[in-house]
Amino acid sequence: MSRLAAFDKFCAGLQASHMVVQWGGSHVHKIGPKMFAIGGGFPGEDSYIFKAMPMAFQVLKEQGLATRAPYLPRGNWLRVEGGAMSRKELFVHIEQSYHLIAASLTKVQRVELGLG
Repeated sequence: MSRLAAFDKFCAGLQASHMVVQWGGSHVHKIGPKMFAIGGGFPGEDSYIFKAMPMAFQVLKEQGLATRAPYLPRGNWLRVEGGAMSRKELFVHIEQSYHLIAASLTKVQRVELGLG
């Protein structure tokens, strides 16, 4: 299974998530109206974008594993090239991003999505 297919499968397994394809073929995963992860993009590009906690944002950048995500200058959005970290490590960060975004939803949105 390709890394992008595994990424899509992992994201689809997160409660109330859905995917749309936009911005030149990027696989944009959302919870409610808010995105929590982006995979792929332009043909042949193997990169992933997710929101990180401030400490993880700094550490991953300092270690050279990630860069600030293009077009997302605010918040702690990171871009990771496909081979920079293992799938397992990438999925840990994607799941943290999911939880960060889920927590930012309104109470009504969370209830509508079955998140409590």
